[in-house]
Amino acid sequence: MSILSGKNIVLGVTAGIAAYKSASLVRLFIKAGANVKVVMTPASLDFVTPLTLSTLSKNPVYSTFFDEADDSGEWHSHVELGLWADYFVVAPATANTMAKMANGVCDNLLLAVYLSAKCPVYFAPAMDLDMYKHPTTKRTFKILKDFGNVMIPATSGELASGLVGEGRMAEPEAIVSFVENDILNKLPLRGKKVLITAGPTYEAIDPVRFIGNHSSGKMGFEIAKAAAKLGAEVILVSGPTHQTINHNLVQVVPVTSTAQMYKACHEYYKDVDVAILSAAVSDYKPKDVAPQKIKKDATTLTLELTKTQDILASLGQDKNKQLLVGFALETNNELENAKQKLIKKKLDMIVLNSMNDAGAGFGGDTNKITIIDKQENITTFELKSKAEVAQDIINSIINHLHA
Repeated sequence: MSILSGKNIVLGVTAGIAAYKSASLVRLFIKAGANVKVVMTPASLDFVTPLTLSTLSKNPVYSTFFDEADDSGEWHSHVELGLWADYFVVAPATANTMAKMANGVCDNLLLAVYLSAKCPVYFAPAMDLDMYKHPTTKRTFKILKDFGNVMIPATSGELASGLVGEGRMAEPEAIVSFVENDILNKLPLRGKKVLITAGPTYEAIDPVRFIGNHSSGKMGFEIAKAAAKLGAEVILVSGPTHQTINHNLVQVVPVTSTAQMYKACHEYYKDVDVAILSAAVSDYKPKDVAPQKIKKDATTLTLELTKTQDILASLGQDKNKQLLVGFALETNNELENAKQKLIKKKLDMIVLNSMNDAGAGFGGDTNKITIIDKQENITTFELKSKAEVAQDIINSIINHLHA
């Protein structure tokens, strides 16, 4: 899954011959999973039709502040478009439009959206060789980059004039790749490897039955999504669950038993920067597993249980450079029990859940947590969706890594 999946992109199209490539660019952004709205300068309508871009983007195309042929008087709000965008990409960016962007000229809708945008802005220059090399154009590039805009370099090749040299707009595939890589390289967890455990573990009684718990795995999967969105390479070791994830930075390692999860965690642990153990691991397992299905001949069944391997404690013993985060689900003496677990298992942070808090715990879409670090700093959060809780956990980890 592309880092652009689910993101809102405003594509600005200006009046250059390279505007014909805008159709391919829209299609590639849509293919990456982005939502696209196109804003055109009035002069660019001579190079590519709004119908083409509207059909490909599945959104109306805007080129004026209001449609003179529409008696409803509907206003095309540059402010709304600017705030809607997660990214604003101007491609092609002509010398004329870039000069206006650099000097605050606002004589069309595209420029008004640019001045209203609060998001990162990318621009892909497209012009003839002499224009590209002109000192005023070079100055424009510098001004725009000094403003924090990101330039997608033009390439060399045959130009519309027949000259050969710099000024050719980057190809649509290269533009999408450039934007994706630029976003990834600026993410706070870029280059970090994160191990996450999720879901329950099942301990077999016989070939049919098992001991387990009510964990859905949702919390761990949300943490994995949050970490990947911020650029982390994630190894997600998951017990049995109906949860799914589709992200090219997330590798799912399915397991069933505690022993399998133990083995998988130790296999990857030495290479990771952060380990977040949110799985609800079985503390006990049947001492003897029946080779055949146990018949229900008797009115009672007695099982002898033995302790499973303590994955979290074992990782604490093996800890080198890793930031180790554990979870504690408690029903009484919550804070004290969590602090003891933090120290005993050599954790850097622990995330406390209380079964006494309404909306927290297994199965639901919400959670309420308290985060405690090894300096005994305590941060308590309100009841939130598990996606928001996951972001709070990841933010706390980032703050710890950058402290």
